[in-house]
Amino acid sequence: MATPVQVLITEPFGKELVHRVEQVSERLAVHVHAARKAEEIPGPILAQVEVLYTSRAVPEPGSAPNLKWVQFHMAGADRVAGHPLLQSGVELTTLSGAAAPQMAEYVLMAMLALGHRLPLMLEHQARKEWPRDRWERFSPLELRGATVGLVGYGSIGREVARVCQALGARVLAVKRDAMRLADDGYTPEGLGDPSGDRVARLYPPQAVKRMVAECDFVVVCAPLTDETRGWIGAEVISACKRGAFLIDVSRGGIVVSEAVIAALREGHLQGAALDVFETEPLDAENPLWQAPNLILSPHIAGNSPHYDARAVDLFAENLKRYLAGQPLLNRVDLSSGY
Repeated sequence: MATPVQVLITEPFGKELVHRVEQVSERLAVHVHAARKAEEIPGPILAQVEVLYTSRAVPEPGSAPNLKWVQFHMAGADRVAGHPLLQSGVELTTLSGAAAPQMAEYVLMAMLALGHRLPLMLEHQARKEWPRDRWERFSPLELRGATVGLVGYGSIGREVARVCQALGARVLAVKRDAMRLADDGYTPEGLGDPSGDRVARLYPPQAVKRMVAECDFVVVCAPLTDETRGWIGAEVISACKRGAFLIDVSRGGIVVSEAVIAALREGHLQGAALDVFETEPLDAENPLWQAPNLILSPHIAGNSPHYDARAVDLFAENLKRYLAGQPLLNRVDLSSGY
């Protein structure tokens, strides 16, 4: 019988989810040792592990000599950027696509709330006011017929495109490789835009200002890299259509919060919804709390009671590919940073 493939999971998965992993193949020997740091994993376990499923418990290369593949329990690799293991030749994959359904729903919630003036409604409710000019004051910007611009066209952007298109919106997108339409990453059946045909037009990153000038809603869902850090600042925001709405579900550091505050106060942006920030938790003294028509959430757009189950779906598919010697889904490209 072939030598078992030693799989270590450092997330606190329950028995049902672990069993689903074990059912992939009899060749797997699955171990669970909950750990936030690699130092919390016993040395003998690390010494034999071949496949590691983890969030941040990433070992030094010398402490895991048999390690061949790390599956991250998150969509991006920016939180472990610079770790020596990333340069060791170990295969690295992410959970890109597993959180796309709930994140697309968050974006849809934000667009509907902003477009239908929900923050303003809540202000009047708190003051127990029934405005006489309610028809004009609460006149909505409907998604049907609106133009939605996606800054980033990975798994999240593609699922946002699907739901927006279903509601009658026109979708534009900025994509790093605008000539490559298809998505070769993980896409649950029936979701997203695997073939890249849900967008009316794709733009390269250097044309982002040209895209946002056409958009009623701008949704930032790009990965955080050296190139995207500070990307959506005053210059790009000032290129937005006056009265547009901005929604950020990417990573803190891509959107410059000072530029958002200035645009909201001046009225260039009609509203915004931010789920991520340069520094988290957001300090109580941060001026974002007082910015007008701004919805703030504490980095929870990807939260779901189904997150772990969806993560195991992806991990199981990648395990099948690993055992068969096939290319893994969501491989980290160190040259691009994600």
